[in-house]
Amino acid sequence: MIHTKTSEEINEMKVSALMVGETLAEIAKVIQPGVTTLALDKLAEEFIRSKGAIPTFKGYGGFPASLCISINEVVVHGIPGKREIQEGDVISVDCGCTFNNWVGDSAYTFAVKGIKEEDRQLLRVTKESLYKAIDKCVVGKRLGDIGDAVQSYCESFGYGVVRELCGHGLGHVMHEEPNVLNYGRKGTGAKLREGMTIAIEPMITLGNKEVVFHNDGWTCTTVDNSTAAHYEHDVAITKNGPIVLSSFQKIEDAIKENDNLELIN
Repeated sequence: MIHTKTSEEINEMKVSALMVGETLAEIAKVIQPGVTTLALDKLAEEFIRSKGAIPTFKGYGGFPASLCISINEVVVHGIPGKREIQEGDVISVDCGCTFNNWVGDSAYTFAVKGIKEEDRQLLRVTKESLYKAIDKCVVGKRLGDIGDAVQSYCESFGYGVVRELCGHGLGHVMHEEPNVLNYGRKGTGAKLREGMTIAIEPMITLGNKEVVFHNDGWTCTTVDNSTAAHYEHDVAITKNGPIVLSSFQKIEDAIKENDNLELIN
């Protein structure tokens, strides 16, 4: 069942969604070669709890951390640990915050200085595909229009569009109906209705679209070890068009101040 929200509830959800962006901005300030992913996770959890919120991911389905940190060939669900960030890494960080019983869920892919040009373009195109999908979030359009927007754009560059993972509805819990695929046909799927709130999250690979799930039950990598990128926004569908509840602004402001990172636009 798809749960729609009132305008007041959407405003409450926006608080949680913006908190995720603030958390990712704190991470952006300290990403540099030599820092461990576990240190980033600890910083994020402390920041989230200092705001009176709960790190949504921690304990979700048994996940052991507050962030999913996925580097290079890791598509999603990377578990923070002793791995140290290196020059040229592509780092996807996915984060969830629960505040006043509403969930915010957003992801951003960071480029450590020294990345390859082919990785730079992958990040740029993946982020652009997210906004092309958001443009389709109009009352009366269908979920297939969102998937087609991502798929057609990314595949025009020869990239792989991951099939096994997708976006989702969200609200009081992180995963509500409907599933929001990153592929599809225009004019197909459930019709978009006023008050729907969804997380759109293109997961795109530089090479083969196929992925491998690891024995830890979480880590997902590209089958050919090619680089992957992942961006995610929370979006409300209203009669006046889409409202992006999450924000990359503070994240990108922090990137500009960090000499170890490159802003990809």
